[in-house]
Amino acid sequence: MASNFKYAVIGGGSWATAIVKMLCENLPEVGWYMRSESALNYILKHKHNPSYLSSVEFHLEQLKLSNDINEIASYADILFFVVPSAFIHAELEKLKVDIKDKVVVSAVKGIIPESGLLVGEHFHDIFKIPFKNIAVIAGPCHAEEVALERLSYLTISCADPEMAQEIANQLSSNYIKTKISDDIIGTEYAVMLKNIYAIAAGMAHGLGYGDNFQSVLMSNAIREMKRFIKKMHKMKRNINNSAYLGDLLVTGYSVFSRNRMFGNMIGKGYTVKAAQMEMNMVAEGYYATKSAHLLNEKNQKKTRIPIIETVYGILYEGKNAKTEFKKLTEKLD
Repeated sequence: MASNFKYAVIGGGSWATAIVKMLCENLPEVGWYMRSESALNYILKHKHNPSYLSSVEFHLEQLKLSNDINEIASYADILFFVVPSAFIHAELEKLKVDIKDKVVVSAVKGIIPESGLLVGEHFHDIFKIPFKNIAVIAGPCHAEEVALERLSYLTISCADPEMAQEIANQLSSNYIKTKISDDIIGTEYAVMLKNIYAIAAGMAHGLGYGDNFQSVLMSNAIREMKRFIKKMHKMKRNINNSAYLGDLLVTGYSVFSRNRMFGNMIGKGYTVKAAQMEMNMVAEGYYATKSAHLLNEKNQKKTRIPIIETVYGILYEGKNAKTEFKKLTEKLD
């Protein structure tokens, strides 16, 4: 679908690569910033990302590649930020270009540790971008299935419905269906929280719990997510919609879920450091767990979040996974 806007993606991982692929279905040119010069040169020579979704072959004439974030930020009107939350602050510090008149789309699955803010809030407070120019992209959608062109669904949340639809149009294709929403904060929290619950699901699997328990865990997780999000941002929303429940389920159950994989390793007895070293990708839920715990601690009236607190205790306080999950089973219904 034709667009008057120039689009660009900031990030070089699997989800960034998938978003570039989706945009290339509709746009004549897509800007793409990646920090690694060697990865960039590899794409120029071999037409695919050397480390992520290597089966996706790009038409080079559609790509404006650069390892200079300011060049890409200057080029585009709409910027997708697809950098792990733990590293996005370092990337943003490189920005010299004024982006206050740009549209920012967050595909970051967590809170920025340095500011303690959701990505959208961070861009609003630090870069003075109006909330109407900030959007959030949510699933359920795994990058690996985008690469395989398996039917997937996306929700684009933005206060400006026309901008939300513009972005949705450029991501849509015969294998990507899109819808729009105005629940920016809720979907951003949901994107963060689902990774924590996926770690919990992985831990349960690693500890030997079966499908019966997993179904109870996910049932409790969606209710816990609803309580948490309602506490942070009260508005009318249907927590059973795809952007919340659907994204939670695919992240908790899929073999492609890096957070579930990380949790599974912890459940099998890996230390946090050993699991992180063995994985080739960042498990966003690890950082999200601490963020969610700290946010809840700041509330005068804390939300009941036994699953998050169980994961936090295991990952950050060194508690025994088997013991903590035994306690958790008594708190679920």
